Amino acid sequence: MSKNKLSKFADMETYPHVFQCPFSQLQQEKFSMQGQWREKFFKNNNPIILELGCGRGEYTVGLAEKFPDKNFIGVDIKGSRMWAGATESLQKGLKNVAFLRTNIEIIDKFFAENEVDEIWLTFSDPQMKKATKRLTSTYFMARYRRFLKDGGIVHLKTDSNFMFTYTKYMVELNALPVDFCTDDLYHSDLIDDILGIQTYYEKQWLSRGLNIKYLKFRLPQVGELSEPNVEIELDDYRSFNRSKRSGLDVSV
Repeated sequence: MSKNKLSKFADMETYPHVFQCPFSQLQQEKFSMQGQWREKFFKNNNPIILELGCGRGEYTVGLAEKFPDKNFIGVDIKGSRMWAGATESLQKGLKNVAFLRTNIEIIDKFFAENEVDEIWLTFSDPQMKKATKRLTSTYFMARYRRFLKDGGIVHLKTDSNFMFTYTKYMVELNALPVDFCTDDLYHSDLIDDILGIQTYYEKQWLSRGLNIKYLKFRLPQVGELSEPNVEIELDDYRSFNRSKRSGLDVSV
């Protein structure tokens, strides 16, 4: 690990709004904030909104600035990236933002039933080779149900046509209510201050001429979830820090 990364990890150990809890720690003890985020940390009864795979935390910080009457938590395992948003929010004195460094596969261990109101998935890795690793798969939807309120909102914002197409199939197969869907956000009639927040990588994807896709749907707590069994054309470009990872043309 580089000295720069070590320095960032050391910084975050002192940040009052950063919680670092790897899987190994959860095996020994229950996460103390589970079910008590509003009472113990935010000190209010406002809605809680997660950004899963928050990266540098630009979206988490941007949303927190725009909506002081809501609470935002950025979640990612990459602490060296998270440091940027954690530091910015601390310097700005934002009281409605927190960061959680952990594996998203165990996200349900950190929140209690009905504790979360919305989830943002911003430019998640499409995980074209394995469905259970996709953050919009039924594998993860089942976990989100354990803490997302009934009919809670899930936002997907992505450059990946593969991720967008897969998620639409998943939503349609499971009859999940859709509030909005577009394959070209910045030429749609929905673009507003929320969706206009742009991450570092999004700006670079836009400079390549890639369309940004957006899907907003709701996740009821009832009904069995079924995973779509369809062939989907793989993304044909190498994205930043992401490769095609396969010689195949389609994935299931």
